[in-house]
Amino acid sequence: MTPASAHSPGPLAARRNYGLLTAAAVVTGLGGNGALIAAAFAVLDAGGDGGDVGLVAASRTLPLVVFLLIGGAVADRLPRHRVMVAANTLNCLSQAAFAALVLTGHPQLWQMMLLTALGGTGQAFFSPAAEGMLMSSVQAEHAGRAFAVFRMAMQGAGLGGAALGGAMVAVLGPGWVLAADAAAFAVAGALRAFLDVAHIPPREAGGGMLADLREGWREFVGRPWLWGIVVQFSIANAVVGAADAVYGPLVARDDLGGAGPWGLALACFGAGTVAGALLMTRWKPRRLLLAGTLCVFPLALPSAALAVPVPVGSLCAVMFLSGALVEVFGVSWMTALHQEIPEDKLSRISAYDWFGSVALVPLATALAGPAEEAFGRKASLWGCSALVVLVTAAVLAVPDVRNLRRRTREVTVRNGSADTESPVGGLG
Repeated sequence: MTPASAHSPGPLAARRNYGLLTAAAVVTGLGGNGALIAAAFAVLDAGGDGGDVGLVAASRTLPLVVFLLIGGAVADRLPRHRVMVAANTLNCLSQAAFAALVLTGHPQLWQMMLLTALGGTGQAFFSPAAEGMLMSSVQAEHAGRAFAVFRMAMQGAGLGGAALGGAMVAVLGPGWVLAADAAAFAVAGALRAFLDVAHIPPREAGGGMLADLREGWREFVGRPWLWGIVVQFSIANAVVGAADAVYGPLVARDDLGGAGPWGLALACFGAGTVAGALLMTRWKPRRLLLAGTLCVFPLALPSAALAVPVPVGSLCAVMFLSGALVEVFGVSWMTALHQEIPEDKLSRISAYDWFGSVALVPLATALAGPAEEAFGRKASLWGCSALVVLVTAAVLAVPDVRNLRRRTREVTVRNGSADTESPVGGLG
């Protein structure tokens, strides 16, 4: 099989694409994270309660789960930048309609759920296309640093967007924040329309969508390190998501002084991810997945800290550390996918990755309340922490996870591969 980097663009095209993708990700990161806050307050301002907020959030997640695998197959069949622009257009229109409803009257719950579902559908097609486009636009010799810088920009934009969005909701109201998010999608879509895809060979005619899905599945299950880590994170993301969404606010209310300290702790986690990405612009671990997986163990610490519970300062330190180290995994993971997955299957593999990341989150969040009633809050939080440790330890039993190595220039010369990893930068 041909690795992804065999079809890497030339230096000028790589820098141009990388710059456009990073700029667009920053724009949507600033708008999207504020919009999540605005959507919740729009529901509350319309007379809804916490359950209604959960229904609107679930309306986004459900189509994301349903359409992700189809989105991956479509992105590997059609020009990825066109899929991205079409998805951005759908997101722009749905958010603009949501904003108009909020600004002009009292939106109905079903209307907000429908528009949020359209946004989730757009995300299902966008995410695999975007990840495939990024990986096919990065030159192999700069892949590790390129992904680190991209993720640092994206995480920083998300952190800034949440802070800015919260302030704008307080001052201007949620409708204007939703309108700003619609504008951000329009700007990002315009940037992505200028991506250069000349380096990507035309897709050969295949047997249709089902054949593409089967081919992607064979690629996925044929790599134990790939499906093992996806299964690991399907469980880890689910329990961490439940702890953050359900138990964290409750512990903050009862023991830490309210929403402010919890918001500060979440901000520290975001700051940690930026720091971790910055670290990965310099550190290039030879055993990519071993180093990354070892850095997942601290993701169990926030749930344990909430179970105690520790003081706010200690919780913030734990959140920062876990954010920084899990970002080491994130960069290592993207570098491994770029190195090992054929270019024409990148989006389908990305779709399986995304599917595993989000599929169990709604179920875990829904079960968090019953688990607290059955076992108590402390026991439930310790259970979340233990599950992260168990699934991370289990995936280390997969030999390929321990042994997959970054390809070096020396290996490139000996094997005739196009994959290299330079210790210096060269990003545009």
